[in-house]
Amino acid sequence: MTTPKLVLSSPADMLAAVPYLVGFHPADSLVVTGFAGPELRLSSRWDLPAGAGDLDRLVPLLRREGVTATFVVGYGPGPLVTPAVDQAVGLLRESGIAVTEALRAEGGRYWSYSCTSGSCCPAEGTPYDPSTSHVAAEAVMHGLVALRDRRSLRLSVEPCGGAATREAAGRVAGALRARLAAASVSADGGAGAFVAEGLARVRTAIALYDSGGRLDDDGAARLGLDLAVVRIRDEAWTLIDDGDAHVMLWRDLTRRLEPRHAAPAASLLAAAAWHRGECALAGMALERALAADPGYSMALLLQQALAHLMSPAMLSDRMPTPEELDDEMGPPQASWLAPLHALLGDEPSALAG
Repeated sequence: MTTPKLVLSSPADMLAAVPYLVGFHPADSLVVTGFAGPELRLSSRWDLPAGAGDLDRLVPLLRREGVTATFVVGYGPGPLVTPAVDQAVGLLRESGIAVTEALRAEGGRYWSYSCTSGSCCPAEGTPYDPSTSHVAAEAVMHGLVALRDRRSLRLSVEPCGGAATREAAGRVAGALRARLAAASVSADGGAGAFVAEGLARVRTAIALYDSGGRLDDDGAARLGLDLAVVRIRDEAWTLIDDGDAHVMLWRDLTRRLEPRHAAPAASLLAAAAWHRGECALAGMALERALAADPGYSMALLLQQALAHLMSPAMLSDRMPTPEELDDEMGPPQASWLAPLHALLGDEPSALAG
């Protein structure tokens, strides 16, 4: 992930940084943040209590990312946190990965497992306020977000469309039905022109969100229909990078499209979030995608990658370029538009919600 340089010189700084690294303020969680020298490599979170064997995946994950040093934070009461921290620290030290600090945080106080001095680490804990930290200020200035809790993160991908969105979907769907009917006599059923225009709309939308803009309702509805064509969706996938625009665009579209038709946009949101190291957001986006279409192949692939703690780079290195996509798929064919025709068979009012 791409993260601004945050100077972490104390336990309070570490605790201020974690919510921005995982996207929300954790509770009943174990967070392990790994570095290679001064460079942040990852921040991984586990629900507590951890399941049997869950933490066995920790060391292989850190080794694969070249991590040489970590800090460990458990959130919650001592009986819940301490066994997990002890297990994680033991695994890390046995593997030769340094643990610079191990903390427990609860109720605005923290306790250090590394410190044994009562003068600096009192039994009642040390108070801290992450909102007043320079680390939090730096993170916000660079566009990092820490939502209140996991529920808030989930709400950030929930549907939010209204009457205007439904009306736009009806207009766009009606116009597109008429266009495809007129093009059905061509050799490729209109696929060539549709794909070319859709690819241009994807790139234009990314640039729009990168500049701080937002699609209007008609533009969102049309791009949602474009993504039903796998060739268009796959090029959108290949364009994903560390920039904010991809997360903002695909999250916006995931929320504005009718839930049953959100699978392509939600899958792209998952890919963009995963690429940035925001695994909690990626997982929630995949839940949206698979609720829309339980068999959606891109979502299933990403779900397996997250479950096995794969690095985004392992998949990115195998992603084809747009030119290679063209070589693999060949000239546009009428069959490319089959998913779109199926989508347009719905009532127009059902295309967005």
